[in-house]
Amino acid sequence: MKPLLKAQLTIGALAYFATVWSLVELARTSTDPILSVGFIILQLIIMIILSYVIIAMLEWIRLFDLKTNAIITLIVLVTLPILI
Repeated sequence: MKPLLKAQLTIGALAYFATVWSLVELARTSTDPILSVGFIILQLIIMIILSYVIIAMLEWIRLFDLKTNAIITLIVLVTLPILI
């Protein structure tokens, strides 16, 4: 597996698990468990897609190395749900 793909999947998963606690609270307070599980799965897919796009853009402009790009992407993905 390519290092770029590994970084994209890892950052997507780390960002998802960093923000999943707010989703668990949503699932506990919701009355429809199927909707809650669907929302949690959708959130995982969105985080992986966002990590893929952000790291690909940073690699395309060659601003930093892969490790620095991964850290920047993780910070952006974790702080994004906090701001909303």
